[in-house]
Amino acid sequence: MVAGKRLPRKKASQTVERTLILLKPDCVQRRLCGKVISRFEDKALNIVALKLLNVTPELAKQHYAEHVAKPFYPGLEAFITASPVVAMVLEGLEAIRVVRDMLGATNGLKAAAGTIRGDYSSSRQMNLVHASDGPEAAAREIALYFHANELCPYTPCLTPWLKAGDE
Repeated sequence: MVAGKRLPRKKASQTVERTLILLKPDCVQRRLCGKVISRFEDKALNIVALKLLNVTPELAKQHYAEHVAKPFYPGLEAFITASPVVAMVLEGLEAIRVVRDMLGATNGLKAAAGTIRGDYSSSRQMNLVHASDGPEAAAREIALYFHANELCPYTPCLTPWLKAGDE
């Protein structure tokens, strides 16, 4: 306070981000997609794009380009192309970090209870969900799975009830 007047609060430095999410073949086959999507929605993340698709070997090579020459890649490609995936783009404040925190450790056996992997996975490879690991990766991965005209941003009418106006 200055001379009996309240200073305006500064806006938080949080940024709205987008991240690519893949509900992997094990998530689809185990019929966990609804539970996982609900957790993202419960966290006030907006789904701005969503589709079911088969990942082709070509798309897998583009998505996992940094791993193609590694010895484990053939198994990774076989897994990701074995069954449909649900691809989606989530949008929200600090979405990349928030989603990765929600997922938990890559290895489901090491993921904390209460995280998606901690609650539903007991494998390193079959860990249910892929999420972008940074803004550059998110932009690259979103472009692999979605055309710009497939993104449908919106502001839910309940947004004022999810966070204070100065956040």
